[in-house]
This record gives sequence, structure tokens and C-alpha cells, in this order.
Amino acid sequence: MKIEAFGVEQWMNEWETKCTYNVAETCVESVTVEELLALAGVSPEQMTADLLKKKLTYGWIEGSTRVRELIAGLYQKQSAANVVTTHGCIGANMLVHETLVEPGDHVISVIPTYQQHYSIPESFGADIQTLRLKPENGFLPDLKELREMVKPNTKLICINNPNNPTGSLMNEAMLREICDIAKSVDAWVLCDEVYRGLTQEDVYSPSVADMYEKGISTGSMSKVFSLAGLRFGWVTGPQSLISAVLHHRDYNTISVGMIDEYFAELALGAKDKILARNRAIVRENLEILDRWVQSEPRASYVKPKAGTTAFVHIDTQLASHEFCERLVKEKGVMFTPGSALHTEGYVRIGYANNKEVLKKGLELTSEFLREIP
Repeated sequence: MKIEAFGVEQWMNEWETKCTYNVAETCVESVTVEELLALAGVSPEQMTADLLKKKLTYGWIEGSTRVRELIAGLYQKQSAANVVTTHGCIGANMLVHETLVEPGDHVISVIPTYQQHYSIPESFGADIQTLRLKPENGFLPDLKELREMVKPNTKLICINNPNNPTGSLMNEAMLREICDIAKSVDAWVLCDEVYRGLTQEDVYSPSVADMYEKGISTGSMSKVFSLAGLRFGWVTGPQSLISAVLHHRDYNTISVGMIDEYFAELALGAKDKILARNRAIVRENLEILDRWVQSEPRASYVKPKAGTTAFVHIDTQLASHEFCERLVKEKGVMFTPGSALHTEGYVRIGYANNKEVLKKGLELTSEFLREIP
């Protein structure tokens, strides 16, 4: 199987350990084990006792009943039977594509988005069409264009809500229209909802898994729960889809780690406290970014509605890769080039990490912009 190089992951691998100011990170600032225990109301002594008793064998194959019930609680209409755990959202997305997509299938994906959603189906021999998200539409999909794209053999429509990298957020009415378009040709809708809940307003965006009988949601502990180190995610969808996913999952997962599941269960049980912490971070930090964009004459953007990333247009003669490479080499500041997301002229800024790093990174970026054409 041949597959296109994963632009974002290769860029991160190249530079995230070499930069001084990482303003490319897409997770809300990670919590320590100590912080997680405090949020969950569990003492270090209790955690130690819990872990010392654990025999380090395989965990539950599908995920423990308790953790799947907690995940199901993030949705309106789901139960543990509609959930299977995975190695991160990246593992969840891979399993869904692997389960559904066959050579010759027609697959539609929005772009820019996480590259999995168009490069993986293409590698399976699918006929891929991409629906370009445009700033003049607030980086929301043009539904007229989507209607014109679907075909009788459309197998899957891939969306990402909130969107990475733009931070756009589809409301319930738009999601329902997308589901109706999919239903007209009996297609599945895969919504990568890894940022779901990280909103600038006090709303918890609806999930396609609750809205459509062929709607699939993927998520993880990485972004919303600040626990990327667990490598813990899930697929939520109809039981027929979960059963089919399990057939594929047997070949590459067996089970998620027992220790990962223990900490995931603690975090899911404390979801309201973690969400309050993380919404406060993304809101305060977006204000910092917004003030910089408004004051920086060579930067412009569609202000994000949700998530942890912004897609910022930079007025420069440099291609985005050269701009970002020079920025990190000369100033120590790391952004992600738009070219890594197949969209030139932009950089992706991750604004949800340490606010002092964000402030200094933006200050040095303005300094750099005064030095280049």
C-alpha cells in the first residue's frame, strides 16, 4: 500500500524538539498526574494502591464496560454497546476508514482537515473528492457544492467538527443538512470530533453519532482532556459499525493499555472540571492571539469559534514552509506551515498551550515579519 507522506506529523517530528517556543501544539496544556488526581478527587495514596494491585495483563478487548459507559455519557443517545476504545483518535479514524472504504468507493472529505481523512481512503484505492473550506464562508462547507459532489456510489463523507486547523464550528442545522445529503445516497458520515467541547461559548456541539443512523464520531483524551500521553481514543456509532470495526481492530490493537484506561476513567469521571479548566485556557489564550492578529498588519484570520488552532494568513513573499522553517531557525518559534495541510498562504497556530510561550512566540513572529519580504 502506497500512501502520501503525512505532512503535519512529519513537520512536528522534525521541529517540536528543536524549537524554543512551540506555538504549533494542538492540545490544551497537558495536565500532570498530580493535577489529574486533584481534579478527579483521588489521593496519590489511593492511586498508588489501585495501580499496585493491577496485574499487567491485556485489558478489556473492547474497553471496560465502565469506561465505555463514561464515553457514551458524552453523547445524547449512545450506550456502551455503541463504543469501542482505540489507540488515540488517530487509531479510531484509521479503523473506520479501514472498515468502510474499498477500492472504487467514492469518498468526500473537507480540506483543510486532518490528513487521514483523504490520504487513507486514497491509499485504499477510493475515488477521493475534497471540498475546499473557504475563508469567505467562515471555513464552513458549502452545502450546495457538497450536494453536487455526492454520487450513487458515495460511501463516506468525512468532516471535522470543530475543524482543525481553522477552528470553525458547524451548528446543529448544518450537521443535519450534511446528514440528509449523506442519507440521500445511503452514505456514512464520519465526523472527527476530537476537539468537541472546546468552544468559545458555553455550548457542547452536537455529534453526528446522535443525529444520523449512519453517523460515526471519533474522539480521544488528547485535546479536550489534556491527556495526549495516554494514547486513548474511541469510535462511537451504530452497533453494526462497531462490530465491523472490531473485526479489523483484532488485527492491530487487541486492547488499549490498562494503565491508560485507568487514568482515562478518572478523567472522564471528572469531565466537567477538566472542561471548565480547558475552556478557560482556550478563551484566555484566544484573546491573546486575537489582539496580536488585530495589531499585526501582515496577519489576518477568521477568528476560531472552537478548538485549539487558528489558521492565520501571513502576507509574505515566502512560501509557508520556508516561512515556518526560517521562523523556527532564526527565532525559535514553531508554527505549522499551511502546505503541510495542503493549503498554501497560511500557518496553523496552536494557541491553547502555555500563555507565556504564546505571547513570546507572537512577539518574536512580529519581529521576524519586520525582517522579511
